[in-house]
Amino acid sequence: MSRMGEERITEEQGGSNGSNEIALELCALSRIFKLNRGLFQADGEIKAVNNVSLRLYRGETLGLVGESGCGKSTLAKMLLGLLAPSSGNVLINGREIDPAQRMALARHIQPIFQDPYSSLNPRKTVSQIVGLPLKLHRIGSAAEQGRKLRDMLDLVGMPERTHHQYPNQLSGGQRQRVAIARALILQPGILICDEPTSALDVSVQAQILNLLLDLKTEFGLTYLFISHDLGVVEHLVDRVAVMHQGSIVELETRERIFSQAQHPYTRMLLASALSPEPGLGIPDIALQ
Repeated sequence: MSRMGEERITEEQGGSNGSNEIALELCALSRIFKLNRGLFQADGEIKAVNNVSLRLYRGETLGLVGESGCGKSTLAKMLLGLLAPSSGNVLINGREIDPAQRMALARHIQPIFQDPYSSLNPRKTVSQIVGLPLKLHRIGSAAEQGRKLRDMLDLVGMPERTHHQYPNQLSGGQRQRVAIARALILQPGILICDEPTSALDVSVQAQILNLLLDLKTEFGLTYLFISHDLGVVEHLVDRVAVMHQGSIVELETRERIFSQAQHPYTRMLLASALSPEPGLGIPDIALQ
C-alpha cells in the first residue's frame, strides 16, 4: 500500500494499441543504493526503484511520469544495462538477457537521452557517431555500412552537408536527430526515450515528437517515454505509468489517466501542471 492511499494498477489483456505480444517485461525490479553514514552511525539504504513490474506491448508507447527523484531515470539505466538491478529481472521478447552482455542488449534496446549537447562525442563527426555501432557489431561491409548510414541520416532529416560536421556545428534539434539516428542504426525494437525534448526550444520540440511518431510507424517501434511534460505525454503515449517513491502507483490508458485518475498522487500530479490560460496563476496543491 502507498502512504497516500490504495494503489491502483491494472494490466489489460494487451496494450491499448491492440497488440498482445509483450516486447519488454519488468519482473519485480528493484534497485537499492547503500548509504555510508559515518563512523558512529549504522549504514542506511535508499530504495530508488522498489519492486516494479511492467509490460510493454509491441508497437505501443508507454509513458512513465513522476516528480524528479522518484526513480524514473534509475529504472531506465537498469533497462539499458547501465545499472545492475538489486533484484528482479528484465525480459525482452520473452527472454532474459544478462545486463552484462551489453552488445547483445544493444541490438534490442537503445536510448535517446535528455541532453543532445552531452550525449554526442564532440570529437567525432555525425557520420562517425551514427556509423560507430555498425562497426562495433560488424554489420555489413564498409560500402553497406556507408549506404545504411546515409539512408538513416536522410530518414531523420539530416542533409548531406551535415554528415561531416561536428556536434558543436549543429543546432540542438539537429543533435537530437543525430542521437535518434544513432539509436536506430542497429534497428532495435525498443527505444527508451528519457526526456528527449526537454532540453530543446519549444519550436523544435514538436518537430522531434512528430519525427518519433513517424519512425514508430516506419519501424514498428516500442517506446518507453519518460517525461515531466504531461502535455507531451497526453499527445504521444498509449498508456501511462505513474511512479512515486520508486513504485508504480497507477497504470492505465492515457484517456483514463487524464480523465479518471484514481490514485491521490496521480491527481495531484495532474493538478500541478501549469495551465496555458492567463490569469489562473500557479496551481495550489498540497503535496505531502
